[in-house]
Amino acid sequence: MTISQDNKKILLLIAVAYLFSVAMRFIWVYQFEGYEQFIFNGQFMINTNDGYYWAEGARDLLSGIHQNGDLSPTDSAASQLTYIFANILPFSFESIIFYMPVFLSSLIVIPIILISYSFRRLDVGFIAALLSSIAWSYYNRTMAGYYDTDMLNIVIPIFLLWSLIWAINSNQDKFLLITALDILVYRWWYPQSYSLEFAFFGLILLYTLVFDRKNIYNYKLLAIMLFAMMMADNIIRLPLVIGLYVFFKNEKFNKYTYYVLGLGVIAFMITGGLNPILGQLKGYVFRETVNAVSNGLGLHFFTVMQTVREAGHISFETFANRISGHVITFLLSIAGYIWLSYRYRIMLLAIPLVGLGFLAMNSGLRFTIYAVVPMAFGIAFIIAEIANKMPSYFLQYATIFIGSLLVLLPNIVHIKEYKVPTVFNKNEVLLLDNLKKKSSREDYVVGWWDYGYPLRYYSDVFTLGDGGKHSGEVNFPISYILTKPQAAAAKMARLDVEYDVRAYDISEQNKTVSEQNQTKLFSTIEEMTKAGGFNDTNDFLTALENGAVTLPKKTRDIYLYLPYRMLSIYPTITLFSNLDLMSGDKFNNPLFFASQAISEDSEFIYLQGSVAISKENATVKLGDKTVEMNRFVKTWYDKDHKLRMATKRFSSMSNINVIYMADYGQFLILDEATFNSLYIQLFVLENYDRNLFEAVEMTPYAKIYKLKI
Repeated sequence: MTISQDNKKILLLIAVAYLFSVAMRFIWVYQFEGYEQFIFNGQFMINTNDGYYWAEGARDLLSGIHQNGDLSPTDSAASQLTYIFANILPFSFESIIFYMPVFLSSLIVIPIILISYSFRRLDVGFIAALLSSIAWSYYNRTMAGYYDTDMLNIVIPIFLLWSLIWAINSNQDKFLLITALDILVYRWWYPQSYSLEFAFFGLILLYTLVFDRKNIYNYKLLAIMLFAMMMADNIIRLPLVIGLYVFFKNEKFNKYTYYVLGLGVIAFMITGGLNPILGQLKGYVFRETVNAVSNGLGLHFFTVMQTVREAGHISFETFANRISGHVITFLLSIAGYIWLSYRYRIMLLAIPLVGLGFLAMNSGLRFTIYAVVPMAFGIAFIIAEIANKMPSYFLQYATIFIGSLLVLLPNIVHIKEYKVPTVFNKNEVLLLDNLKKKSSREDYVVGWWDYGYPLRYYSDVFTLGDGGKHSGEVNFPISYILTKPQAAAAKMARLDVEYDVRAYDISEQNKTVSEQNQTKLFSTIEEMTKAGGFNDTNDFLTALENGAVTLPKKTRDIYLYLPYRMLSIYPTITLFSNLDLMSGDKFNNPLFFASQAISEDSEFIYLQGSVAISKENATVKLGDKTVEMNRFVKTWYDKDHKLRMATKRFSSMSNINVIYMADYGQFLILDEATFNSLYIQLFVLENYDRNLFEAVEMTPYAKIYKLKI
């Protein structure tokens, strides 16, 4: 079989664009080659927290060991695909998870170039493929080491866009099946794909009703999409769509198409097809600062969405840069996409991607990735059209080269400057690896949710919170443990772990929670309150602090993971427990200020934010206000890496304390409550109650304690 000239050209352009994308992702590798702190087990570590979730699932699939309730995602597509690669490729597991984003995300160039071939503009597709593959937001979430579902989260819907475009343009039966299978694969890979699938369906429906109402093929396409989009397992949807494809191929059954479409609508609604869409709108668009739990005591919790950077508002410049690399490129891209859609109406099918990408202005930078490809098509079309106006082939190619270089350059510069570190450094991972040898798989490690996935991956333990389990009700007790005095924190740790275990046991009995996505049937803090005989959580917490609460029986060991890196997010951690759960009212913010010295003179050490520490007397300037100091503490590590401390006491009436962490160059200004918090006492000062805690791992990077009660 001979390959046509068009196909040869398509394959060549795909190969060049793919290799370009891969090469750009190797820049990070070249930059950090040989940097030992980023390497563990002879390979670079990954640089996204969520990646450790999928890595845990793949690891457990390979080992064949999986515990009930450990939340390991052995059923997830990312873990299963990694498991397959690990079995067939001659590379280490660490190498596979590090490089998978490089080679899978670069596949995006294939559907882009195939889409451009649908309207015979391969020049546009090639430029768009180059830009899309390295645009800021796409690169940031698919670079080497960014082992996450994002490595295919855009690739698959762009393939879906390609199949829809070819379906509408050609009316070929094979694209009915390709579209349905694409939806099945997309849902398998990324269960949150409902919104985009539904948007594509809505646009096809609108196109049909406005422009092509008499075309029976369009109704077949809508019907098979609905059955593919149902909220049901692939094992149910796959035979359904294959059966429909066979049914639709026989023209004598065309008269039943509308009945099948009606059944599709009913099946989609009955299986809860709209529920995920409404849930995502609630989470990302209609956000609240404090969420009230309606059942039980009606407790109020601080919502985590207010603290997640990728779900927050972003500036227009950031928005434009992340989509196109530069504001000017972005503005031209909008004009170009409108022009392209005017010339080739079929490109309006990309509007759902544009809309989802533009949602980033209100709902966070994570969505910008969706608009990358349509906007790349826009600027590529402008460049190609200008080139076509040139009087000679040389000038046409020169225009394409220069135009492409101008839009690619800001993104290439960004890649060179985007030196994102690995999630943990080698010293931190060695500490967790040591913990794995000392702990049991049944044990819990209490740490902030940011570190939950890597804690589980490297130490193979249970955690209370992680990247998928960090609602306000989950975070309240963890925040309480980390920010309250040692005695109350220790008791809360035992309570929360034992109630977390109980929550899973109850969910197993009721069969309402899956291993892949466990959610509590109740709030542990509410259960603690009611079990103690209280109707007011404030009364329960007061009793806990006064030692009047009976602890449950110990079923497993508990460890506390306290890293230095947590110092920068301590104020955020306090938000979750610094409120009245009964009313939702926030308490006064505790004083916590961390800064390195900016400068100093004979009188003051100047910190950030108009804060200065007097050298002559025990006072601190907080803006225009000067306050006395209660105590000044200096910490440092000696030659044996043991923490040393020197303390000077001044005014016992003052609520202000200063800690100077000499080896970190870090000054802390704290009120008395923060000074006495578990994190400050155990990590910063190593001043722990021997009756409550046992030191397990003590390094400048992180410290691990074992709970004794």
